[in-house]
Amino acid sequence: MSFLSLQDVSLCYEGQDRAVRALEGLSLAVGRGEPIAVIGPSGCGKSSMLLLAAGLLAPTGGTVRVDDQPLAGPRRATSLILQEHGLLPWKTTEDNAALGLRIRGADRRESRERAREALDRVGLAEFARAYPGELSGGMRQRVGLARAVALDADLLLMDEPLSALDALRREDLQDVLLDLWRRRGHAQVLVTHSIEEAVFLGRRVVVMTPSPGAVRSIVENPDAGEPGYRLDPVFHERCAELREILASEGALHAEEGVRT
Repeated sequence: MSFLSLQDVSLCYEGQDRAVRALEGLSLAVGRGEPIAVIGPSGCGKSSMLLLAAGLLAPTGGTVRVDDQPLAGPRRATSLILQEHGLLPWKTTEDNAALGLRIRGADRRESRERAREALDRVGLAEFARAYPGELSGGMRQRVGLARAVALDADLLLMDEPLSALDALRREDLQDVLLDLWRRRGHAQVLVTHSIEEAVFLGRRVVVMTPSPGAVRSIVENPDAGEPGYRLDPVFHERCAELREILASEGALHAEEGVRT
C-alpha cells in the first residue's frame, strides 16, 4: 500500500496575464519508509509537487493522500526542508532547530531536549548557542536537517537541500541524510538537479517531463544506500541511464542545474 499517493494530479495557477499549468496528470506512489528522488528540467513542477505533498497547496485536479487519508492541509508528521532552510538570524542554532516543534505546540523543555538531540545527530551539538551568521554554509544546511530530525517525521520532503554546497561538503551531507533515513525509516522524497545525488539517495528515481510536469519514467535503483555504492559500477550505470533519458528530451541542455 502506498504511503504517499498523488493520483492524476493537476495544478494550475494564475500568472501575470495567463493561467500557468504547473502539473498535469501526475501520478506517483511512495511506499512507507521508501526513499525516492525526483529530477527533471527547471520549471517542470518539482517544487510544486512537494508543496502539494506537504499540504501547503491544494491540487486543481486529482487527489493527494498520505497514510491512506486525503490530504486537506499540513500534517504534523510531515517535514519539509526548503533550499534556503528559513533560519531566523536572531535565533540560536538550538532555537532554530526547535522552531518546528514550537510552532506545533511542544513545550519549551521538550523542544530544547529534542533539538539538542537532533543537533548531536548532525554533528552540531557544540554550536547550539551560535547564531546562523556565525556558521558556515554547510553548518547552516545541517541546522535545516536538524529541524527536520527534531520533528520525528514519517514523511520527509526535501527541495534541493544541498544545492549551494561544494562537492565534498555535499557528499558529506548526503551521507548524513542516508544515515538519518537508515535510523528513522521514514518515507523520503528528494527533489534534486544532481543525477549522482538522485542515484545515491533514491531507491527509485523519478524523471519528470517538461512543464506541465508529469512522470516521464521511473528508474529502479534498489542498491541505493548500500555501503560503497558511489564506487560500484552499477552506480555509474544508473547515472548513465538517467543521463540518456534526460538527453532524449533535450533536458540536459535545457536544465543548467543538472550536475554530472
